[in-house]
Amino acid sequence: MPRDDDRLLTDPNLQWGSGVIGVCDVCGTRQAVIVLNKERFKLCVLDFLNKTWTRPGLTPGAPLPPYRSERLWYPTGATSEGKAPAILLSPTRAVRRPAVLFTPDVYGLTTSILDGAIRLAREGFEVLLPDVGKTTSVGPRDHLSMRSAAMFSGGVALDGPRVTHLRRLYADALTFVRGREMVDPERCAVVGLSYGGSLALALAGEDPTLAAAVVAYPMPVRPVDHLKLVSVPVLFIAPGADPASRKSRAQFQGLGAAVEVRYLEFPSAHHDFLARDLRAYDLAAAEAAWGGTISFLKEKLFPAPPKPPAPPVRTTAPSPPAGATPATSTPGTAARPSTPAAAVPSVRA
Repeated sequence: MPRDDDRLLTDPNLQWGSGVIGVCDVCGTRQAVIVLNKERFKLCVLDFLNKTWTRPGLTPGAPLPPYRSERLWYPTGATSEGKAPAILLSPTRAVRRPAVLFTPDVYGLTTSILDGAIRLAREGFEVLLPDVGKTTSVGPRDHLSMRSAAMFSGGVALDGPRVTHLRRLYADALTFVRGREMVDPERCAVVGLSYGGSLALALAGEDPTLAAAVVAYPMPVRPVDHLKLVSVPVLFIAPGADPASRKSRAQFQGLGAAVEVRYLEFPSAHHDFLARDLRAYDLAAAEAAWGGTISFLKEKLFPAPPKPPAPPVRTTAPSPPAGATPATSTPGTAARPSTPAAAVPSVRA
């Protein structure tokens, strides 16, 4: 069956009334459910008894929200506890889906990150947000290290100890989200903004199995040659009124890399124009930027629709050689061969 079909109904032995472990179509909770094959519904015991389904062809009584959110801990070797906090946004439809990992900077989960994550979850992406603001091994020194390197040393030091620590934290988060039951591990992407955009490029450079990367006004990086390691398609959201973003873009263009880099330009926008709670917020530019991000990720992560079958090729009969007289036939009769017919004896009464 296609990968996007309901995985609970791929077992041919499931009959009407079968009990399996799955996601209830009404409450959205993964638990013991009753399968109604003919209606393609899965209802938990409570909703089955409440008769929220009425007859075949109708939607269950309470529509599911487009996604669910939960706070969890994922395993990582980057902290002394062996785990790190995160927020997961999961679409409620029980189908195989692509995943997106946000790489926040040390400010943590800002309004712009949450805004983008909710938009992607509504479109069918599984989204993981590492909560670095509540991670014990991340603190003000990480922020000062990246900020001072970007301002005084030409760019964020991707090989520095602080950034290396964050790269390990996000690499473990990517491994975790790839192992989720409903996630297709071959269709994953990273998204980062500002300093988080630099971290997203660092992660994309060391993981060639990613399908795409999206960076919005990233800070310049060093060494610049690290960008040569990026082998996945990149969407670069470029505000024209941001000097740091222009410098980062010049680094990409100066390398002449063979990797696909697509630029989404906003000439009058400033740094942090995606943040709703900051003065630089630009509503029209933000809507266009998130719309472009969703279109780019759908193009790179969602499977292409099947091609329609090619029309049959009609073969034409070869033309007769020059000087030949084509055989003629009356309508409804087949052409007869040109061999002489045998003599038919006359019969008298």
